[in-house]
Amino acid sequence: MPERTSYDAVIVGGGHNGLVAAAYLARAGRSVLVLERLDHTGGAAVSTRAFTGIDARLSRYSYLVSLLPQAIVRDLGLRFAVRKRTVSSYTPAVRGGRPTGLLVGGGEARTRESFAELTGSEREFAAWQRFYGTTRRLAERVFPTLTEPLPTRAALRAAVDDDATWHALFERPLGELVEETFTDDLVRGVVLTDALIGTFAAAHDPSLRQNRCFLYHVIGGGTGDWDVPLGGMGALTDALAEAARGAGAEIVTDCAVTGIATDGRNAEVTCARGTIGARRVLVNASPRELAHLLGETPPPPAEGAQLKVNMLLTRLPRLRDTRVDPREAFSGTFHVAEGYGQLERSYRQAASGELPAAPPSEIYCHSLTDPSILGVDLVRQGYQTLTLFGLHAPARLFAADNDATRERLLAATLAELDTHLAEPLADCLAHDADGRPCIEAKSPLDLDAELGLPGGNIFHRELAFPYADPEDGGGGAPARWGVATGHPNVLLCGAGAVRGGGVSGIPGHNAAMAVLEEG
Repeated sequence: MPERTSYDAVIVGGGHNGLVAAAYLARAGRSVLVLERLDHTGGAAVSTRAFTGIDARLSRYSYLVSLLPQAIVRDLGLRFAVRKRTVSSYTPAVRGGRPTGLLVGGGEARTRESFAELTGSEREFAAWQRFYGTTRRLAERVFPTLTEPLPTRAALRAAVDDDATWHALFERPLGELVEETFTDDLVRGVVLTDALIGTFAAAHDPSLRQNRCFLYHVIGGGTGDWDVPLGGMGALTDALAEAARGAGAEIVTDCAVTGIATDGRNAEVTCARGTIGARRVLVNASPRELAHLLGETPPPPAEGAQLKVNMLLTRLPRLRDTRVDPREAFSGTFHVAEGYGQLERSYRQAASGELPAAPPSEIYCHSLTDPSILGVDLVRQGYQTLTLFGLHAPARLFAADNDATRERLLAATLAELDTHLAEPLADCLAHDADGRPCIEAKSPLDLDAELGLPGGNIFHRELAFPYADPEDGGGGAPARWGVATGHPNVLLCGAGAVRGGGVSGIPGHNAAMAVLEEG
């Protein structure tokens, strides 16, 4: 039970962003209550023993870290760290009837050689270096603004200080830049994948939703690196819960919030434990859920577009491309059916209501970089995890029969992976204590049902460019920080806030800053 009947701030939802907000506000002396529907905190950033009788704590939903500012880790004194991956990516291919692939990692010389072997010249590697040199400079300029008050569009453009880059990434469909820069289909596809994570779009989509997704995937940490959370993603949210409690915040689980009432100055939050007063309410849930709690008209439906698969293997599978060690190939992002043309065909098929014939996906092995998520016996026996994220799988495809469609797509996705393996992946799967293969898959509809992600959208709604939108509701400090709603004392602190999405803590930080700025 909550200790009080009224608080300075009540936070609805105990995901990582809500915990960040709670920790900052409690450290500033505010009375804070976090109410979480589930029996544990963490939301989508959790570690779970997914397979019966198996000592493996998998990052069940979100699984890599890029957007979390080190300033948040330092400010809150978190006992949490990430580890760099030595390989960025490996993409298998068949050229001239021979299995080959593109390895990005292992040093500049190794990467240059891989580009030359795949494409037959130095041109693509030189273009790759220029391209990612540009995105890194962009990251250095944009990432620091994410934990500051929202810049105007003009101010962000001035900070970028590169009109050509601004025009290419903020004003034109990303496909134009990719096609102007690269000539090899496989290289183009590897670049485009960062624009399609959880985002259903074509390379030339005029809405630029693919550009916004790409931007968030290349600016993290000011470098664009995607790192492995030591101890799994749950290590972060456990550290955040500890920091919030240590600062004096109360956290109540198994406590679903059913309504919010506000007159703009004071609010009441109705939950399973009764009605609690609050000066401010911070909602670490989607805009759809916020509208439901306020009794308002919900926003346009959001839609996720991914298949998430977790696996435990007794060993990594051998590759048809024998020049690459599986331990190297799977330690980075292993791209499957993600050539540029393949991605476009899959998009068109899914847009027409069909499952992609060659489902695109990307895979990585957490345990190669961080074996601590496995029990000692599993490590000694050589077990490994695999995390697969499938693209172009919009929620609409699962509407008629979620279970059957999920199984069909999973089978097709693994079959596509098998075309690049020297042995079937099924031969490498571990089995749980009941003899079942250690593999689970989550569709967008599963993510909606389990986590409240609207339509399974991992960003809660379409991502926005990280500058002020004059049409955003609210005013004062919440609008300045991108966390405003239609009510002055109700703030969004989850992924649906401006500059939300991904495991970042940024919306939680910004909501807390808005509260503290108003006093």
